[in-house]
Amino acid sequence: MTCCSRTHSLPIKLVWPRHSSLPPMEYFVTGATGFIGRYLVKSLLDRNAVVHVLVRSDSRAKLDALTQWWGEQAGQVHVVEGDLGQHRLGLSAGDRQRLRGSVDHFFHLAALYDLDASEIALEIANIEGTRHALELAHDLEAGCFHLCSSIAAAGLYPGVFREDMFAEACDLHHPYFRTKHESEALVRKERKLRWRIYRPGMVIGDSRTGYISKIDGPYLFFKALQTLRRHWPNWLPLVGIEGGHINLVPVDYVAAAMLHLSHLEGHDHECFHLTDPHSRSAGEVLNLFAQAGHAPQMQLRVDASLLRLVPAQVRDALQRYAPLHNVIDQLMSDLHLPKSALEFLNYPTRFDSERTRQLLRDADIEVPDLADYAWRIWDYWERHLDPELSMDRSLSGCVKGRRILITGGSSGIGKATALKLADAGAQVLLVARDEQKLNLARDEIEARGGRVAVYACDLTNAEESQQLTDRIIAAHGGVDILINNAGRSIRRSIAISYKRFHDFERLMELNYFAALRLTLALLPAMVAQQRGHVIVISSIGVLSNSPRFSGYLASKAALETFTRCATVEYRDQGIHFSIINMPLVRTPMIAPTKVYEQLPTISPEQAASMVADAIIHQPVRLTTRLGTFVQFMQLVAPQLSDVIMNTAHHMFPDSAAAKGDGSTEEPLTPDAIAFAKLLQGLHW
Repeated sequence: MTCCSRTHSLPIKLVWPRHSSLPPMEYFVTGATGFIGRYLVKSLLDRNAVVHVLVRSDSRAKLDALTQWWGEQAGQVHVVEGDLGQHRLGLSAGDRQRLRGSVDHFFHLAALYDLDASEIALEIANIEGTRHALELAHDLEAGCFHLCSSIAAAGLYPGVFREDMFAEACDLHHPYFRTKHESEALVRKERKLRWRIYRPGMVIGDSRTGYISKIDGPYLFFKALQTLRRHWPNWLPLVGIEGGHINLVPVDYVAAAMLHLSHLEGHDHECFHLTDPHSRSAGEVLNLFAQAGHAPQMQLRVDASLLRLVPAQVRDALQRYAPLHNVIDQLMSDLHLPKSALEFLNYPTRFDSERTRQLLRDADIEVPDLADYAWRIWDYWERHLDPELSMDRSLSGCVKGRRILITGGSSGIGKATALKLADAGAQVLLVARDEQKLNLARDEIEARGGRVAVYACDLTNAEESQQLTDRIIAAHGGVDILINNAGRSIRRSIAISYKRFHDFERLMELNYFAALRLTLALLPAMVAQQRGHVIVISSIGVLSNSPRFSGYLASKAALETFTRCATVEYRDQGIHFSIINMPLVRTPMIAPTKVYEQLPTISPEQAASMVADAIIHQPVRLTTRLGTFVQFMQLVAPQLSDVIMNTAHHMFPDSAAAKGDGSTEEPLTPDAIAFAKLLQGLHW
């Protein structure tokens, strides 16, 4: 039961165990270039067998890549051209005459393992392919026919499915399950050929190396786990589902077991379950891989069967509700999951394999415990198969040649960001009030080989702002990325702000209205090109409700609210919005507050790195771990959070500049400095 996706090239070298030798024999193998097939062929070659492999004419390149992997014995592989969709697999009369009477074992591994494939494609590959393989085996007078089936042949059987069960399979409505069941039925009807059937569980990577050739099965959830690792603290409890039974087996075990069982005397016309006897729920399996990938684990898992308590009429209505499907589709997209990954998450079947495991014990072939090798599976995926590896996630790959407008670009965060983006190949457009500082920033960027244009403008002036956007659109056709960085901050307690309403107006004019005006002016061009990114430089204080910053944080919160609404409205138009809740940064804006000289801050260059990260990953919100923590505290323990912030309010006095009464600056106490270092980055 797999769902094909991305493939990966073969590793350079694998170490293979040596088993007891077998009599020299000749084998015919279909699906030799597939995952199980390449392992089986390798094992056969290690026993000096002659192996005839079926290959389509357009798949020669795959075989060439395998030749090096198979090693010195690859010369014993003989290529036979053919096709699953043709009678006798499309072998020529000459090839059939040459092979007739010489094939001791015929392994039919070729099939379509794809839950998302069309019903017609599955029928051709799985049913007709097996029918044509049986025809060829008859023609070649093969010794024994071996079918690699799947646990999918049991359908959605509610209980324990034994190796001697077949007709008991039920709920075969999915075409993949049905075609695997019917392909088994064709083999079971055989009376002239000797045959054996193998039902592997979900086949995953090599337990010794982690190697796998494609992403499917549980791998489909790895990206979601990786995303959780990035955005969800490990210490924060995660609620998930328990799910049904997930039976995983490594490919090295499957190949070794098939080879051994295929040569045991007295076991023709039998079926063998190549499954893990340790039945694990989907939740347990995901937690094992989450642990391997250092991602948060589901501490509370809800049994999905509880959904059956919902009245059938309600479930039917929800299934027909289009908006709900849109939400689910978007959620699956955000988690990088295909819908098929959830279709069988509540899989009800367990598989008895005691008889097979008893036969394998004599050869010391056992199913390794998933808990012992899950880390190898994750490590190989993250190093070789993570889809992000094939994407250019470098800053240069994201901004080279792009038009990026940065407000407040003459100093501080804006200038540091401009230097970083220009070095990466962006065309930066800088806006600020001070023309002299702008020109200095331009000269510095150009001296480093960057492309830059500067525009002096007072963004709080509606007329100047309109002229600015007109000039930018005329000269550059718009922008690809807008970074609303320009801002003003006032640190003053409410108690000494009763008669300073103008402070709040000044903050809103620049921090909210100016940014909003510029965004609204540039959005139409972004919509026209169906591409754009608006980044808002906000404050960690919005998450923590930092005292003495009521005016500043209110203006930033207003801009954040607009940005979150815009995120929803423009989500399907190729335009992204990101909020960066920046920690305290040592810039000219905080210079008037002398107490900050004693407190820990980040540098403008570190802040620029956060902006670069937002450009690369386009998150809805980007903050530090502390920002996530204070946001969580506000959610689960708001009163405790308020007590902590109130304590800080009394530990950090208003500055002399804020008081405006000519008083001297009060020095910070050792307790206040220690408190600030503990919660580094918050505004006090």
